Amino acid sequence: MTNAFLLTRQWRDTREGVVLDLWWATEQGSCWTQITGQEVVFFVERKHAPELPALFSRLRAWRMAEVGLKTFHNQPVVALYFKQHRTARDAQDLLRQQEIAFWESDIRPPERYLMERFITAAAQLDVPDAAHQPLRNPRLVPVEDTLWRPNLRMLSLDIETSMDAQQLYSIAIWCEAAKTIFMVGEGDDTTANHDQPQIIFCRDDKACLQQFFAAIAALDPDILIGWNVVQFDLLVLEKLCQRLNIPLQLGRANQVIHWRHEDANDGGRSFVVIPGRVALDGIELLKAANYRYESYSLQNIAEELLGESKLISGNHRGDDITRLFNTDKRALAEYNLHDCELVWKIFQQQELLAFALERSQLTGLLLDRIGGSVAAFEYLYLPRLHRRGYVAPNLGELESDVISPGGYVMNSRPGIYDNVLVLDFKSLYPSIMRTFLIDPCAFWLAQHNHLPEEETVPGFNEAYFAREGHILPTVIEQLSAARDRAKQHKNAPLSHAIKIIMNSFYGVLGSTGCRFFDPRVCSSITLRGHEIIQRSRDWIEQQGYAVIYGDTDSLFVWLENNCQGYPPKTSLQCDLIGKRLARELNLWWQKTLREEFNIQSALEIQYETHYLRFLMPTIRGSELGTKKRYAGLIDVNGAREMVFKGLENVRTDWTLLAKEFQSELYRKIFNGEDYLDFVRATNDRVLAGQCDMDLIYRKRLRRHLHEYQKNVPPHVQAARKYAQLTGETLRRGDWISYLITTSGPEPVGSYEVDLALLQSPIDYRHYIEKQLSPVADSILHFLDESLTQLVDQQLSLFG
Repeated sequence: MTNAFLLTRQWRDTREGVVLDLWWATEQGSCWTQITGQEVVFFVERKHAPELPALFSRLRAWRMAEVGLKTFHNQPVVALYFKQHRTARDAQDLLRQQEIAFWESDIRPPERYLMERFITAAAQLDVPDAAHQPLRNPRLVPVEDTLWRPNLRMLSLDIETSMDAQQLYSIAIWCEAAKTIFMVGEGDDTTANHDQPQIIFCRDDKACLQQFFAAIAALDPDILIGWNVVQFDLLVLEKLCQRLNIPLQLGRANQVIHWRHEDANDGGRSFVVIPGRVALDGIELLKAANYRYESYSLQNIAEELLGESKLISGNHRGDDITRLFNTDKRALAEYNLHDCELVWKIFQQQELLAFALERSQLTGLLLDRIGGSVAAFEYLYLPRLHRRGYVAPNLGELESDVISPGGYVMNSRPGIYDNVLVLDFKSLYPSIMRTFLIDPCAFWLAQHNHLPEEETVPGFNEAYFAREGHILPTVIEQLSAARDRAKQHKNAPLSHAIKIIMNSFYGVLGSTGCRFFDPRVCSSITLRGHEIIQRSRDWIEQQGYAVIYGDTDSLFVWLENNCQGYPPKTSLQCDLIGKRLARELNLWWQKTLREEFNIQSALEIQYETHYLRFLMPTIRGSELGTKKRYAGLIDVNGAREMVFKGLENVRTDWTLLAKEFQSELYRKIFNGEDYLDFVRATNDRVLAGQCDMDLIYRKRLRRHLHEYQKNVPPHVQAARKYAQLTGETLRRGDWISYLITTSGPEPVGSYEVDLALLQSPIDYRHYIEKQLSPVADSILHFLDESLTQLVDQQLSLFG
């Protein structure tokens, strides 16, 4: 048996049945398998079985079979099998006309085939010696070595075009075996060596594409990577090929690639399937791995992660690229290839391909599938549900009048504090599901089998969960153990992928876009979370400490409330208290849950952070404490660092002026330094025009400009002015930089800043009132001061 990792899966109707085309990466290279003679299957209630032969009298090649499954209403079903998908679709239309319900009709044949065999991505194939491709109907089983991963061949791709993307300039590729630029135009080809890449000059667009296709075929990569590689590079190449009336020859075995477009005329996304290869976009993978940046431009990410820059950047980058194409093609080639290199380095440094492999193996999602939390959940859940004797409900069938609340957020106690500890429940919601056996199938089993109280665990809103036969708690237990092993082996991509998958389970169950959404189930998770946080708070306060805030899975504990007249505790003392509280609270929960429910606790609270100084601000204009907004000072290996959560310092809709002012002001106050001169000096520098570059607002357009009709926000006003001034077209998703002037918001650029665009003087008073004052007063309030008071005192001294 040969280890194999799934790259692409497709399917099609034939006269002999549905055919699945599966491309795999193996240790010997790529492998194309075909699974023939497959059937499309879905389910109807058994009571309708006598009606079906007459109802389907005009349909061919279908059959009905008993399968021993039932619906979530405990009604037995039969399976309907169809040789062709179009026949199954016709049958579904007939059933709708008769108002006969059916289930699992949306599960596609490849997913059905693989999930029912518990194959997510890695598998074992029975490949005979000297087998020809496609290999038809090989034996296919889950991989024995669950940690096996293939060594995939990766190639970084980038193209350069005219501003309107109508004219191709060059195509660059970067991989271990080649560093080449295909350049449209005349010139002398260069030969690659250790210092210089290869440049191949091509007489026209068509010749450039053909050289590129030949290189892809020769290098035979498994993975194509890039920056916006599908939405720009591949899509532009596809449109160019259409104009030239040639295919975009990127698939293995000369197979045609397939596109799907969502709202193509409205800036919607495009998706591509390249048989035997996978296109992975760096931007999408960073987001999928929960990396958050203010801008995902290659320039910004390269600077943040690599400390490197693109060779050309700025608002006039497009003009510069065209100029190089016309005057210095070798310089353009260097720029083009450098972008490929930056993407390659980002993938390597952040282990993005490894993350994609682990996520695919965990979830059954294809390597290039972005998002898909619901699809991942269902891929794991459905085959296990069938083994429990149930078919899955349709979307929206599990109706209930119950409203499921969100996470519990305590009212905070505003103030400036010394020595605040944060105790955090590790993966609280997955731990609750695992501990209290919360699971859709367990809920149905408890209902349908009328289980006695001792065989169930109570939830909320009259929900009960069977102690035997559950699915999710076991899956979470296995994932948790796998994550612990990954940490021990320092497998960061696997550990990270498992964390994201586990934490997605509650979001899926609480989403109306999931077929298993039932408020009675998901409210049993959140309400149990409320109870755990509240009872944990009570226990901590019984130990003599104050809990000043709590948020979903964390508690903020103030240590000094019972130490009036004593010196503040040292960091070592605080750490010992934090570890003791976590250890004893875990023991208390184990004992409590064993006594109250006869269940084993998987809850784990950890001592996470010691804040030397901590600020919980008030709601602006109120004495009430805020929620999800705080700041603190921590010690990291002897160096003091500021931490901001939810405040202006970490929000993208505040200026650099406000962020840096807040960071320094809070630091000075927390460290007991004089801050009066700093506040006044900052105020004076703003009014004197010495901080203009720090006053820029930067926001993304969430809609097209023409869609903003009423209550047009400042950044949209600036974007419209920018379009008028420059003639550039701004689309949904683009960024606009602007300043507030005496004439309102005015643009200073999109990609980079150009203050020469300003038409009016900057309104400095706006920045004092709307940026400095809110930031300063949020902490000065607790010192019985304000920015206005401090500035007025200065004026009175020198007026």
